[in-house]
Amino acid sequence: MEFGFTTAAYVVAAVLFILSLGGLSGQESAKRAVWYGIVGMGLAIFATLIGPGAGLWWLSILLIPAGGIIGYMLATRVQMTQMPELVAAMHSLVGLAAVFVGLIAHIELGNVLAMDDSAKKSLEGFAALLAKKSSVEVSILRVEVFLGIFIGAVTFTGSVVAYGKLAGKVSSAATKLPGGHMLNAGAAGLSLLCLIWYFNTGGFFPLFIMTLAALFIGYHLIMGIGGADMPVVVSMLNSYSGWAAAAIGFSLGNDLLIVVGALVGSSGAILSYIMCKAMNRSFVSVILGGFGGTSGPAMEVEGEQIAIDADGVATALEEADSVIIIPGYGMAVAQAQQNVAELTRRLRAKGKEVRFAIHPVAGRLPGHMNVLLAEAKVPYDIVMEMDEINDDFPSTDVAIVIGSNDIVNPAAQEDPNSPIAGMPVLECWKAKQVFVSKRGQGTGYSGIENPLFFKDNTRMFYGDAKASLDTLLTMIN
Repeated sequence: MEFGFTTAAYVVAAVLFILSLGGLSGQESAKRAVWYGIVGMGLAIFATLIGPGAGLWWLSILLIPAGGIIGYMLATRVQMTQMPELVAAMHSLVGLAAVFVGLIAHIELGNVLAMDDSAKKSLEGFAALLAKKSSVEVSILRVEVFLGIFIGAVTFTGSVVAYGKLAGKVSSAATKLPGGHMLNAGAAGLSLLCLIWYFNTGGFFPLFIMTLAALFIGYHLIMGIGGADMPVVVSMLNSYSGWAAAAIGFSLGNDLLIVVGALVGSSGAILSYIMCKAMNRSFVSVILGGFGGTSGPAMEVEGEQIAIDADGVATALEEADSVIIIPGYGMAVAQAQQNVAELTRRLRAKGKEVRFAIHPVAGRLPGHMNVLLAEAKVPYDIVMEMDEINDDFPSTDVAIVIGSNDIVNPAAQEDPNSPIAGMPVLECWKAKQVFVSKRGQGTGYSGIENPLFFKDNTRMFYGDAKASLDTLLTMIN
C-alpha cells in the first residue's frame, strides 16, 4: 500500500515538474510554472518520507527545516546580479550529493553481499532492494554507481570553479595546465580503467582513484573556458547535474530521481546546444572545455574613446525617432533596470519607437536580461531576440548599450584571432549613433578589447549606469 502511494505520488510529481518546465518558456505562464514545481517537490518529499524504507525521522525533521531556512535566507538576500554564481553553487551541491549517495550505495552493497541468506531476510528499504539483486543486476548497479559518482564529481569541482569565475574570485581568463587536453584525456582514460577494475572486483580503491580523476577533470575543464563563454558553462553544468541525479536514481531504484534528472539533463543539454549555435561554437568543444582561448595575437584597435555627457545623450534622444537599448551585466550590477524602464516609458510617451535587443548569452546566465526587464515591467512585446532585431540597426537612430561588452563587439566578425571570433553579435555599430554606458575604459569581465568603443559614431557615457540614467531622466520629461 505504501509503495503504491509513493509510486502514484511520484507520477503526479513528475507531471507537475514537466508542466513547470514547460511553463517557464513563457513570461505569462512562468509564475504558475514555479508553483507547479513547488507543489511537485513538496509532494515528492512527503511521499519519500512516508514511503518504503523511511527512517531516521529525527534527522529528517532537523535537516529539512534547516535546508528550508537556508534556502529562504539565500532567496531573500541574494541580488539578481549574484544569480549566476548562486546557480553554479547549487549545481555543485547536486554533484556533491551524487558523490556521497554513490559512495553510500557502494558501502551498503558491500555490507549486503557479505551477509548470509538468513540475515538478508530481515533487511528493509534500500538494503532489502540490494539483497534481491542477482549477480548480473549487481554488476549493472556497480556501473550505475560508478557513473553517478563520476558525473557528480565532475559537476562538483566544475561548478565550484564556475562560481569562482562568476563571483570574481578566480581569474575569468581561460587557463590550462601544461599538457592541456592530454591531461583531461589521461584522467578520462584512468577513469575508464578504474571502471573495468571496479566492475570486476567491487573494491573501494578503484572508486576512490576515479573520484580523484573526475574531480580534476571538472576543475580543469572549466578553468580552460574563458569568461565570455560562462553563460554556456552554467547551462552545461546544469545538464551535468541532471545526469548525475539520473544516474543516482538508477542506483537507488528511485523513478522520480530518474525522471527529474533526465528532464534537467536533457533540457540543459538542449539549451547548451542552442546557445552554442547562437555563439557559433562547437557543442563537442563545450563539453570538452576546449574553447574560449585565442589562436594568435589580437587585432590592434586604433582611435580613441570619446566621452559624452548626459545633456548630449538627451539631445540625441529628443531628436531620434527609433531607439534600441541593449542591456548587459553592467546594468544588473548597477541595478539600473528600473531607470531603463522609466526612460523607455518617457521616450514611448513622446511617440518614439523603443525596443530592446537581447543576446542569447547576455548577463552570464541564460535569460538573465529577460528576467531583469520583466522585473522592471518592461513590455514583453518590445523585448526582441538578436535574430529578430539585428537587421534593424542600420535604420535605427540611436543604440544605447548599457553595461555590455562581448555581445556588441565587432571583433567577433573582424578579428579571426579574437577569443569570440565567429560569435554572432548585436551589430549596434550600424546604427546612426551609439551611446555606451560604462564605468570606465577597462575591458570588462572577459578582458577582451572592444573596437566599438573607438568607432566614429560611438560616444562613451561614462559613470555608474544607475547614476548616469538618473541624470539623464531629469532632462527627458
